[in-house]
Amino acid sequence: MTRPHHAPSFDEGCEEAHGEELVPAPSAQLEAVIGWNVRSRSRELGLSSAELAKRVGLSRAMISKIENAQVSASLGTISKLASALDMPVTSLFQGLDEERDALFTRSGAGPELGRPGTGTGHRYQLLGSMRGPAKRMEPMLVTLTSEREVFPLYQHPGTEFLYMLVGHMDYGCGGATYEMRPGDSLQFDGNVPHGPLRLHELPVEFLSVTAYGRPVATPELGD
Repeated sequence: MTRPHHAPSFDEGCEEAHGEELVPAPSAQLEAVIGWNVRSRSRELGLSSAELAKRVGLSRAMISKIENAQVSASLGTISKLASALDMPVTSLFQGLDEERDALFTRSGAGPELGRPGTGTGHRYQLLGSMRGPAKRMEPMLVTLTSEREVFPLYQHPGTEFLYMLVGHMDYGCGGATYEMRPGDSLQFDGNVPHGPLRLHELPVEFLSVTAYGRPVATPELGD
């Protein structure tokens, strides 16, 4: 079974002795994670070890030791590193004892959603919604099997991406009309009024993926 890639791997770089992998102690894991994140962010910003050392107020040798997990940085130093790298302190611990969620939805098994204008022949099937206090993406399979004279227009936060799978339709977005056939795609700001205008060939089926620039809080029950 292939292990999903995420950085850093905690046993990455561990030496092997007599065919057995040496698993670092929890403190070593912490140092390795902090070092990897410091080094990764520094490269992202184009900072050399010397430049980072100047920002933090440490010697270049000490920065090198932190990046290579040779020392345990104090909380004060970690805070200074985060500030110098323009990132939250918690980001320096990203990857420590972390489990990545994966959501698998079988064909036809996603829950159906009720949306304005939903009725016979209009199906909105949610393909996945990650658990947790916030969501960043919402994929949906939309199937239209009956025509309407008037379609509702939608507005919502985030950026939406449509990918046409089956059929032929006119899709409206911000006053413009786009004729869509299988393989066509459309990306737009969700705050702009949008929705199907005319169905030329049924059934119409398209994938809709909404990405949110900032996490959208999931309302608690009773809200």
